[in-house]
Amino acid sequence: MKRNLLALLLIVTTPLWASEVRELTWSEMIPADAPPPPPPAAIHDLSQLSDALAAESGPAATQQSPAAPVVEALDSQEVKLPGYIVPLDVTEEGRVTEFLLVPYFGACIHVPPPPSNQIVHVTSELGVRMDALYQPFWIEGPLQVKPISSELAEAGYQMEASKIYPYETPTN
Repeated sequence: MKRNLLALLLIVTTPLWASEVRELTWSEMIPADAPPPPPPAAIHDLSQLSDALAAESGPAATQQSPAAPVVEALDSQEVKLPGYIVPLDVTEEGRVTEFLLVPYFGACIHVPPPPSNQIVHVTSELGVRMDALYQPFWIEGPLQVKPISSELAEAGYQMEASKIYPYETPTN
C-alpha cells in the first residue's frame, strides 16, 4: 500500500517539478572561469547615430567573441530569459518568427554583436509583431546548449519559445 501511494505521489508531482521554469540571467550563461563579456559599445554622441543606422544596410560588425565558452549544465533546462529581439525571419504578416535574443538594445545592429554565450537563437511559431521590437521581452522555453550561425552573429544557445511576453520591471 505504501509503495502504491509513493508511486502515485511521484506520478502526480513529477509533472509539476518538471514544468518549473528557471529565471535565468545573462551572467549565468557565462562559465565561472571564463572572462566577463566586454561592455557594449554605447553611442553617446547623437551625431554618430545616423552613421550607426546607415551601417544597418552594410556588412555586419565583427562579433566580440564568436566561440565564447558556454555553460553545459544549462542544456535542456526550461528557462525564462529577458532580452531584446534582433529579427532574422519575418512572416508576410509582419511577425518575427526567428530571431536572436540579446542582453541589450542595439546588439548585432548598432554595435558589434556580444560574445556567442550572450546570444540565444530563438524560433517561435507565433512570433512577435515587428512594431514591438523596441521593448524587451521575456522568452520562455527549453534552452539548448548548441551553437548556431546566422548572418548577424554566432549564438552559443538555442531555444524554441513556448512563451513570449513583454518584460516589465518590478515596482517597489
